[in-house]
Amino acid sequence: MSKAVWWSASAVVLLSATVLTGCFATRAGYESAPYRVVRREGKVEIREYPALKVVETATGGDDFMRLFRYISKDNAAEQKIAMTTPVLMTGVGSDAKKMAFVLPEKMETPPAPKDGKVAVRRVEPGTFAVLRFRGGQQGPEGKAARTLQAWMEEKRLLATGPAQFGYFDPPWTPGFLRRNEVMVPTVLAP
Repeated sequence: MSKAVWWSASAVVLLSATVLTGCFATRAGYESAPYRVVRREGKVEIREYPALKVVETATGGDDFMRLFRYISKDNAAEQKIAMTTPVLMTGVGSDAKKMAFVLPEKMETPPAPKDGKVAVRRVEPGTFAVLRFRGGQQGPEGKAARTLQAWMEEKRLLATGPAQFGYFDPPWTPGFLRRNEVMVPTVLAP
């Protein structure tokens, strides 16, 4: 192997390792919404989530930036708020599509938004069937959602609402490294 080929291969390996480490370190640096795994079967988890506080906006235009500005001091208290994961997408495939950031768990009273298109709300506690997937965003007709729906039908679990999606990684993360989840509210028999 020539020195040029060796140096090129070494540079590719080093760059790949840097990208991989950077992606995982970035995700690990954020607080995530708390949950408790009730049951795990293969790739599907049944999780219980406590009540969560979120800041939310309808999608379209600069939805992400509206939420990002809110956590970057564009709120009534001019308070910087830590980014968390996942970014939630609800109403996917409908006209009521919304994006939400989960607010840090320790934040008792979130500041009011300055932007009228942004709202702070409480999400009630709930039980969800969850399937993790890689790649880009999907809608209710996507492979991950269909897989989870088929699993729920096989296990005779009733969906009590539409699928929601959680996205954990920044946009520069390559698709094959992204952590995404499809989450369907359900009720477990006592």
